[in-house]
Amino acid sequence: MELQINSQAVTIDAAPDLPLLWVLRDLLGMTGTKFGCGMALCGACTVLIDGQAVRSCVLPVAQAAGKAITTIEGIGATPVGAALQGAWLDMNVPQCGYCQAGQIMSAAALLQATPAPGDADIDAAMSGNICRCGTYTRIRAAIKQAAHNSGDTK
Repeated sequence: MELQINSQAVTIDAAPDLPLLWVLRDLLGMTGTKFGCGMALCGACTVLIDGQAVRSCVLPVAQAAGKAITTIEGIGATPVGAALQGAWLDMNVPQCGYCQAGQIMSAAALLQATPAPGDADIDAAMSGNICRCGTYTRIRAAIKQAAHNSGDTK
């Protein structure tokens, strides 16, 4: 099966029902995407599929074939991703850091769809991402900073 990951074609040999998360982590060695709950509840495994935030722990790899997959390893190559990564550092968002890849990926999907989000937009887009360290205030501030710094990203 062929996948498009971070703008590169990758050929894999995997069962079609294997979750994308395990293809990324175990077959391709891309460990930035994290395993959290395994039930699409925490957001640690979030990747972008055709620009939409998707939980890779429950997505069969066959459903990702033929679509543009972006992971945390590739998001910095986009203007929105670079702005988010910079804002995350400026605002000292991470504590333990475990959820942060998923947080950034959900934030990237938000900013691609809504370049100037308000608090309600941010809360709605980020509601499926859990941060056990409670850095939600800094996450919101970083998203606002990234929106300002990235300009119109459509």
